[in-house]
Amino acid sequence: MASNSSERKPVPDQAEHDAWFPSPFSLTQYVPPKTDFDGADYPNAYKGGKWRILLIATQERYLKMSGGEFFSTGNHPVEMLLPVLHLDAAGFEVDIATVSGDPVKFEMWAFPKEDEAVKNIFEKYKDKLRQPLNLEKVWGDGFNKDTPYIGVFIPGGHGVMNDVPFSPTVGKILRWADANQRYFISLCHGPASMLAANVGKPEGSDFIYSGYKINVFPDTLDTGANIDIGYIPGKMPWLVGDELRKLGIIPINKEITGETHRDRYVLTGDSPLASNNLGKLAARTILEELPQRS
Repeated sequence: MASNSSERKPVPDQAEHDAWFPSPFSLTQYVPPKTDFDGADYPNAYKGGKWRILLIATQERYLKMSGGEFFSTGNHPVEMLLPVLHLDAAGFEVDIATVSGDPVKFEMWAFPKEDEAVKNIFEKYKDKLRQPLNLEKVWGDGFNKDTPYIGVFIPGGHGVMNDVPFSPTVGKILRWADANQRYFISLCHGPASMLAANVGKPEGSDFIYSGYKINVFPDTLDTGANIDIGYIPGKMPWLVGDELRKLGIIPINKEITGETHRDRYVLTGDSPLASNNLGKLAARTILEELPQRS
């Protein structure tokens, strides 16, 4: 774990004033060249052609920290691509959208350069990532019980904290999913999106996720180790777990071990380490329960 101080300093992003990439040392701790992907074999893969997955990604690159610095972030590639790989292998078409339809922003510094499975699924979906759907247009006049999204997947990466948790449209989609027994799939910082279910909530209604238990990236790492090793360039503007707790959501993990958890139709993972496990959980759960649906 030893390193000199220069290796722990965030690296300047030349595209923006006072914007920073993670330090070289932090990347040695968080970005292995390969993931734990061990295959995606689904003999009972879906072949019906109706049910799809809606993936809501972030269009934002820079997260403004509490001290004014910008963290050059986006969606974490492993957190997005490994679950997509499993859902794709399970037979589901994946639609990718951002709030405004602008391109998905990726933390390419976190891409596992020696992982062929991740490279291949990235190539398959690269055009959709570069030209995603406009979430406002996807929502249109609203979803109903016949809308073919069996699951809503929101991956992490600190960038998701910018736009997704504050989007009224994301809130409408999450409340629709809850009311229609559709799956919500998320990991790491992605569960910050659950806050959107409180945006534009009908007056007098309850917060749909109150009392839910989830896995989420621990606040203690964003207030401690992530600053100490230069993964982030300063103090966070707000803490995901803290804000979720205020609304009655219960984070159950203390560390990042690759843990996943299911609470009703909510499937969550604790970090990038959970990407493969969450993909398996989501694919298997949906496939097992799909025959019960008309």
